Amino acid sequence: MKRMMLGAAAAMAIAAGVTAWAQAPAAAPAEVVTYIQAGALLDKPGSRARGNSTIVVRGGKIAEVRDGFVGGEAGSKVVDLRDKYVLPGLIDMHVHLFSTGRPLESRLAASSQDNEDDAFEGMRNARRTLMAGFTTVRDLGSEGPAIIALRDTIASGDLPGPTIVPAARMVSVSGGHGDVNGYNRTLTKAYMAERDNVCDGADDCRRAVRRQVSHGAEVIKFAASGGVGSNVAGGLGRQMFDDEMKAIVDTARLFGRKVTAHAHGADGVKAALKAGVDSIEHGSYIDDEAIGMFKSGKAYFVPTMLAFQSVVEQAKRGERPVASANKAFEVEKIATKNISHAIKSGVRIAFGTDSGVGVHGINAREFKLMVDAGLPPAEAVKSATVNAADLLGRSAQIGTIEVGKDADIIAVTGDPVADVTRLQTVDFVMKRGTVHKLTGKQVLVD
Repeated sequence: MKRMMLGAAAAMAIAAGVTAWAQAPAAAPAEVVTYIQAGALLDKPGSRARGNSTIVVRGGKIAEVRDGFVGGEAGSKVVDLRDKYVLPGLIDMHVHLFSTGRPLESRLAASSQDNEDDAFEGMRNARRTLMAGFTTVRDLGSEGPAIIALRDTIASGDLPGPTIVPAARMVSVSGGHGDVNGYNRTLTKAYMAERDNVCDGADDCRRAVRRQVSHGAEVIKFAASGGVGSNVAGGLGRQMFDDEMKAIVDTARLFGRKVTAHAHGADGVKAALKAGVDSIEHGSYIDDEAIGMFKSGKAYFVPTMLAFQSVVEQAKRGERPVASANKAFEVEKIATKNISHAIKSGVRIAFGTDSGVGVHGINAREFKLMVDAGLPPAEAVKSATVNAADLLGRSAQIGTIEVGKDADIIAVTGDPVADVTRLQTVDFVMKRGTVHKLTGKQVLVD
């Protein structure tokens, strides 16, 4: 009896201890404080850079920006970038993280690879993108649940990668750029069974938008025109009717989503702008009327010049099917001239590469192509920071280095406004206060 009473008492004591432990508040993790000493600070791209400066980062946010080099407080970290040029993390408004940039290899492997393979490809590409200095990306066409899972895992801190703003799948009409194409009838039937992004008619296009939203899409993308990458000999002109485009835009607005349109042909560009999109991707055949519509409205132009370079090189190597290769050569003749004209005409530009058409991690090569097309270097840097943040609707969080914003910060050797190719080699990457890449010194202050 005594042993039973002792046992019961012990059990009660253990239970009480477990209950007390469960109810006790968890100890808050120590706030991480980092002092970044910058030799030059381009805190607001488009404006003049500051000289010697110190950025104080607390809990993933920018807490202070001080003039001169300031030493850290006890328990903080000091990152010595006194010989570097520091600026906000870059933003790429057009990527496809699950695409390899190797079209022939991907097409041959399509029947043997599965979502799990794509997941690991996405993880690798996300890391490459972050290490290249891009702390935020807009993924404009990936399997919905997969890109959402990657977004959330990166956001939790369990994987290195940029902040992802996903579109899920691109909404397309039957037979258009974004539909299943180029496979045998067995594979086509299998792939089409999973396609919830293809629509015909306004009502059906509303359904397709809602499906992408249900998958977690934060932005909606639709194919207003044909595309170079699809194996359809349908050209690059408009592929949607006015009511279909308007239905897509209106439905997206009901859910609080912004909308972008893939559009090469001038007719597709103008129809999408008329429907009320927030941005146009590619714009190969943009003309003066479309330029006027851009300038009288608020939409951004995302030229993706690196993608044009990639598809032409792939076509010349025989890595694209005939229909796709023919469109690549067609675009090569005219795109650079038209985009240059749009840039020089003062159209608002946001940075995007279409990485995934080409390989990931070389996103910054887009800067030189933009400058060569006539965009001033300072505006090129602004397009990947201030402008991109505005297009995302996230100017309060990213795009500049200001108090209260996310600590998304990079550094390069030399002035990137004087030479935009400096951005192709990034020495330091911080995303939301976590250092992911460091070439230099980091010291813990006692």
